[in-house]
Amino acid sequence: MGKARQVKPGELPSTSFPPADDATWSGWQLLPGHTPIAPAVLAEILDGGQAFRWYRENNDAWVGTFGSSLLRLSADAGGALRWSAPAASAKTSLALAHYWEGERPLDSLVDSLPWRSDAHLARCLAEFPGLRILRQPFGETLLCFLCSATKQIVQIKQMVGLLAERHGERLTPGGAGSPEPVSLGYRLPSWAEIAEIPEAELRACQLGFRARYIHQTAKFIAAHPGWLEETEALPYAAARERLCLLPGVGGKVADCVLLFGAGRLEAFPVDTWILKAMAARYGLAGWKPAQVAQFGRAHFGPLAGLAQQYLFAWERRMGRART
Repeated sequence: MGKARQVKPGELPSTSFPPADDATWSGWQLLPGHTPIAPAVLAEILDGGQAFRWYRENNDAWVGTFGSSLLRLSADAGGALRWSAPAASAKTSLALAHYWEGERPLDSLVDSLPWRSDAHLARCLAEFPGLRILRQPFGETLLCFLCSATKQIVQIKQMVGLLAERHGERLTPGGAGSPEPVSLGYRLPSWAEIAEIPEAELRACQLGFRARYIHQTAKFIAAHPGWLEETEALPYAAARERLCLLPGVGGKVADCVLLFGAGRLEAFPVDTWILKAMAARYGLAGWKPAQVAQFGRAHFGPLAGLAQQYLFAWERRMGRART
């Protein structure tokens, strides 16, 4: 297990990995069949709150992990998405295509949203062309969002980074001359592995009260083989109900897990940014999160979660502009 360290928000130490042209990494390869994407939109996808294991490496290049994959991603001036990986293979390419949801026709999905009758949604779509929802590993997504309660993105990244570095399997080769070990060099521990970790060691990863929820969830999953896979395969309402039985999982966390980890586009997570957006743009001031979520699913339809990402990105950008 490596020694815990912290990184600054959104940054990766320049000495953590070899440069992108190092022989241990593949050359840059195009990811075909995707909607062109601007570097700013790529940043919103990778560092906007749906994934927590990506860091900006330099300018418009990002390095991150999902599952057992370690990758670099970059969008060029023409909107083409490029990737690089250690020992790149057809398996890596297929994993990235699934993660990026390249098999789903983003343009037609976006066109199916009610932007023709919703001027604010139309404005959000125009501002973030190519914004998409990543299809992350289901169990990993559950772990990350159990860490998210009352925390900001940078803090969640620190927690999951410590979990990976202290309790996950190494993805990069060790030994003399290897890159300095940082959390991105490790995959997150599986739920079976977490079930064997004492709660006190989980707390040492800056989890606070979340350690108890994660510890209890791991024990539950260990006692119910196949529970995660069954839940991921269920229809949205049934899967949401099951997730809410877990310690520390409420409606918002369940919706995040289903949207980002199971591709349930009808899920409509409601956080502070969405409450602000729905109050300011749709007249829902004073509405409770459950009411806002119900309105979102009714107003935006079966792709409500996709609409939510555009509303969320817009509101965050406006909030940063104001501050």
